[in-house]
Amino acid sequence: MERKANWYELDNAAKIVPSTAKGANTRVFRLTCELREEVNKEILQSALDDTIEEFPFFNCVLHRGIFWYYLEDSYIKPLVEEEHTPACLPIYFPGKKNLLYRVNFYKKRINLEMFHVLADGTGAFMFFKSLIIRYLQLRHNLSDNIKPVDDFSLEEKNVDAFTDNYSKQKGLKQLNEMKSVRAYQVSGEVDDNLLPHLLEGTVSAGKFLELAHRYDSTVGVLCVALYIKAVILGMNRTQKKRPIVVSVPVNLRQFYKSGTARNFFGVINIVYDPKDYTGELKSITEPVAKDFKEKLSPENVEKTMNSYSALEHNLAIKMVPLFIKDFTIGHFDRAAKRGVTTSMSNLGQLKMPPEVEGYIDRFGAFMTASSQQVCVCTFKDKMVFGEVSPFKTHKIMLNFFRCLTEEGIEVELGTNDYDE
Repeated sequence: MERKANWYELDNAAKIVPSTAKGANTRVFRLTCELREEVNKEILQSALDDTIEEFPFFNCVLHRGIFWYYLEDSYIKPLVEEEHTPACLPIYFPGKKNLLYRVNFYKKRINLEMFHVLADGTGAFMFFKSLIIRYLQLRHNLSDNIKPVDDFSLEEKNVDAFTDNYSKQKGLKQLNEMKSVRAYQVSGEVDDNLLPHLLEGTVSAGKFLELAHRYDSTVGVLCVALYIKAVILGMNRTQKKRPIVVSVPVNLRQFYKSGTARNFFGVINIVYDPKDYTGELKSITEPVAKDFKEKLSPENVEKTMNSYSALEHNLAIKMVPLFIKDFTIGHFDRAAKRGVTTSMSNLGQLKMPPEVEGYIDRFGAFMTASSQQVCVCTFKDKMVFGEVSPFKTHKIMLNFFRCLTEEGIEVELGTNDYDE
């Protein structure tokens, strides 16, 4: 995100976010930290005041320009509140100057909700982990020298990593290559008010890893394979004529040296034909692993990264007025969604300094979607699956957790469903 006076250009992945924040897909994600004690509001407010000083570019408001959206510095003070509204409600309101994140709490849980223009899940966790550490320092009089494991300088956090790593390839051609076939679509009874329904499932990370090894697989591959099996269990013969496509966000910081707290991710689509399922999970894990390996090759990762940067570097696109871009990007987004069954994002193992680990029970992550999205994150031995959808029931994810219990893994469930 390049700094110019008191405003910032959006990074390349963020440029499409405002145009696609429609209906149930508010493009808001939610990070949670459950502590082992009740949260103190005043101390959390002090911790937030201190932490935002390390991430000043998050304290911005969003504006419409002639050609692109942009962020402007704001002196609005973020205020901590006790949670009293549904999770993941819209944060961005066109024409309104408001911050693009909120921090609230309920009993033992601290929540950070953020509009996707500011950061991806990994970048937001940099901020969130710093907030939790600062809160625990103040709450328990811990040393001020405790720092996050992945601590970076302000300049490193602020950089637009897409621009830094862009190479002049045919990025727009790559966007066309990424168009998918018509995939099986998740369906269900939609909430009358399009409120997001959250389902949280917690399992033992150690037992899940053992299960992955049993299938000669990785944790990431097994997550996707189990989800595909859960979908197949709910399909009829006609529906099995369409492929299941799981969209998997990829943290590009793994492939390019970057400490940015902004968006820096790509997306790969894992495709599976339900007719290939034999009743054995291995008939899913093996082709899924092969697809992962091929699409995460250095060449394909670079193409994916450059596809986002193509919007920024193409002169014809640059000169199109924003209202036309909004319409075109929205149309492209709807077409792309027809090629995807769901999205599953694995944020990996979250590490915290040993001085604060004992005060934390678990972390969780959730991302809104027009149909369904699943986020996975792990802290110590607690692996948390967070699903968000506008549907009143969670048929596929309940199948997913049944598959785990059948494999001998216990599941702890929680939900915000609005039934009285």
